[in-house]
Amino acid sequence: MTRKDRTEGIYSRREVLDESERRQYCQLQLKELLSYAYRYSEDVKKRFDRSQFNVEKFRSLADLKHIPIIKKKELIFLQSMGPRLGGLLTKDLGELQRVFLSPGPIFDPEDRSEDYWGWTEGFYAAGFRSGDLTQITFNYHLAPAGLMFEEPLRNLSCAVIPAGPGNTNSQIEIMQKLRVTGYVGTPSYLMHLAQKAEEMGLSLRKDLFMEVAFVTGEKFSEKMRSTLEKKFDCIMRQGYGTADVGCIGYECFHKNGLHLSNRAYVEICHPDTGIPLKDGEVGEIVVTAFNKTYPLIRLATGDLGYLDRAPCACGRTSPRLGNIVGRVDTTARIKGMFVYPHQVEQVMARFEEVKRWQIEVTNPGGIDEMVLSIEAGQFNQEDEMLHLFREKIKLRPILKVLAPGTLPPQIRPIEDNRTWD
Repeated sequence: MTRKDRTEGIYSRREVLDESERRQYCQLQLKELLSYAYRYSEDVKKRFDRSQFNVEKFRSLADLKHIPIIKKKELIFLQSMGPRLGGLLTKDLGELQRVFLSPGPIFDPEDRSEDYWGWTEGFYAAGFRSGDLTQITFNYHLAPAGLMFEEPLRNLSCAVIPAGPGNTNSQIEIMQKLRVTGYVGTPSYLMHLAQKAEEMGLSLRKDLFMEVAFVTGEKFSEKMRSTLEKKFDCIMRQGYGTADVGCIGYECFHKNGLHLSNRAYVEICHPDTGIPLKDGEVGEIVVTAFNKTYPLIRLATGDLGYLDRAPCACGRTSPRLGNIVGRVDTTARIKGMFVYPHQVEQVMARFEEVKRWQIEVTNPGGIDEMVLSIEAGQFNQEDEMLHLFREKIKLRPILKVLAPGTLPPQIRPIEDNRTWD
C-alpha cells in the first residue's frame, strides 16, 4: 500500500462541520445527554441539584461551566458509594459488555454499542486501512487498552495480533514472519522493539514490513517520532484519551495537533476554578463525552493543554489540542499507566522496615524508566515488594534500598525527570 493510500480518504460528515454547525451539534448532544443523565444517574442528579443547575435552562455551550467538574482521582471514591458504580452509571452492571479495572483503582465500564470508545476515526486519520495486519502491544488483561484499540481496527477491516506487552523476542519474530504492517502501543515500547531487533542483526526497513504506527499513553516527542519513522520507514501518529472517556483527540497526516473527537466536547479550564479559558491559553483538559451509559460530565483529566482553531490542511474542521504540556497534580503516567502516590503508599505500608520512599521517572533513549527508592535499615523482602507493586500498580520498578536519612528532607512522592527534545 502506498503512503498516498494511507493519507487520503473520505471523512465523515461530522469531521467537516463548520464552526456554527459544530457548536449546534455539540449543544444538541449535550442537551440530550444532560437531560438523560439527570433522569437516570443518581450521581448526576445529586451533583446538579447541589449546584442548583437546571437542565431545562441549558441553552448554550457557555452554560456548561455552571456544572462542577469531576476530578479523575475523585472517581476512586465516587465509585464506592453504592450500586451502579456509585450511581455514575445509568444502567446495571449486568447490562454492560465488559468492566475493566485501571490503576487507582478505577473501574472502567464498556457498553455494548458499536465503537464505544470512539477510536475508529482516529485510526483512520493515522493511516490504518483495510487489509492491515496490526500488532497490539497494550495489555489485554484487566485494563481496557488492548480491547479498546482492537475494535476500531476491526471496524476498518484490519486483522489484529493481540500480542500484549512484553515477550520482546517473540514480538519481533511475529512482526518478521507474519509481515506485520501496523503497530499499536506506547512509543517507548516501539523504541525498545527497534533497539532489540537491531541488536539481533535485523534491518528494520528490509526485514520488517511496518507501514503505520499508532502510539498513545505517553508523551511523544518529535525527536522520537523522527527517529522511529526513519528506522522503520513508516507513518507514525498519536492519539490522546483515557480509559474513562475513550478517544479525546488524534493526529492527522499533517501532525499539527490533535483533532478533537466528534464524540465529546472538550474545554480548557483553570485548574483551580474550573472556569473555561480562551483559545491558546494553557489549562486543564476537561472532557464531556456524549456517553449516556457512563455520563462523566466535565471530567477533569489532570492533563494540561491548549486549543488551536486554525484551519488544518487535511480538511477536518474540528479544533485541535496542542501538546500535552504537563500534569496538574502529582499523578504520573508511566509506560501508559497512571501511577497514584496514594496507591504506592498502600504498597509501602505493607513493609514496616520502609521509613520513606520516592519514585523517580526518567526516559533514557526515549524509554520510560521508573526507580523506586526506599529508606530501610535491614530489608530482605525485595522480591515480595516488587511482586506486590506489579500486582497493584501494573508496573515493575527498579528498586534501590537506601540507608535511613539518605533521601532529602523535602521530596515529591513522584519526581518526573523525563526530558522531551
